[in-house]
Amino acid sequence: MKYKVNIKETDEGYAIWVPGLPGCWSQGATEEEALENIKDAIKAYIDTAEELGKDKEARYVEVG
Repeated sequence: MKYKVNIKETDEGYAIWVPGLPGCWSQGATEEEALENIKDAIKAYIDTAEELGKDKEARYVEVG
């Protein structure tokens, strides 16, 4: 799955976040490191969301 990320150079390196996943962000000393780090952050975000919703009733919808 692909996610759009925003990346910004800072004094410390690069900040990176996922607009579609509120609160999902990371950083890195280089742009490449930030991109690798955000992959781990996205996986942790998705795993946590699934865990928190495991006992909840859910439905799937198709958009498009």
